Amino acid sequence: MPTLIPPIPEPSPRRVGVISKLSTFLGYFRWAFMPLGLCALVAVGVHAASDTIDDHILWLVDHADALFDGLLASWSVTEPLVNVVRTEQRTLIARAVTLILELSCDVVLAVPALGYREEDAPARFRTPSFVTRARTWRALVKKLLEKPTAIRIARPLMTAAVVLAGTCAVARMVQGALFLSLRAGVAGDEVAGALSRLLAIGALALLLGTLGWRAVLRSLQHADKLSDQLAVTRLRAMSLGLLGTAIAAPVALAAVLEASPVFSFFR
Repeated sequence: MPTLIPPIPEPSPRRVGVISKLSTFLGYFRWAFMPLGLCALVAVGVHAASDTIDDHILWLVDHADALFDGLLASWSVTEPLVNVVRTEQRTLIARAVTLILELSCDVVLAVPALGYREEDAPARFRTPSFVTRARTWRALVKKLLEKPTAIRIARPLMTAAVVLAGTCAVARMVQGALFLSLRAGVAGDEVAGALSRLLAIGALALLLGTLGWRAVLRSLQHADKLSDQLAVTRLRAMSLGLLGTAIAAPVALAAVLEASPVFSFFR
């Protein structure tokens, strides 16, 4: 006799209506929380990278102080000033320099993310997807190749570096919180480690797929706008935004080399 397959229960119309209304309501505030999310992600990446260069700045301060003390010790008049700056003071100087560098880098890389705005997509792009609109990137990259400027090249790359550091920092936080919660009488270390690692990888992919590429896109848009307005000569094209780029360069380099342990989640 033929086997009767029971029909698959459909979701309640009332439940679908509530979810749809809630999604529509939250969509009204997308203009606010999306720019804030991009800015926060970049700021987290800047902070994570700044934490790694604190020791390097202290090393520079120590060597600069040693060189200065050597110069003061060369004359008997200035010899009493040797060792005026002690270890505690050098540490405070290094922390102050790191803080100033971090805040300056936030202004250069994170603040432009607040200007992120979305346009109405064509009908074929309105379905939920992580795929970016090719024409948006194509137009900006085409202009970059036709009229390259220093800010068009450097700022998106630096933003991408700190975004990767920020996503890694959030993923590490998720992994640590879940691991400690699971091993507290719920699961063993092996199970807790595997589950927390999988969730951290999911958080990493989710952040990069929703916020990460948008932050880089916004940086490219901001650099493109400044280039169109101010880069009127070849010299200006190469010098535009040079100070901000110089400030953000060590933080971006630290983000790539020390604050982005992507492969650690897969070991």
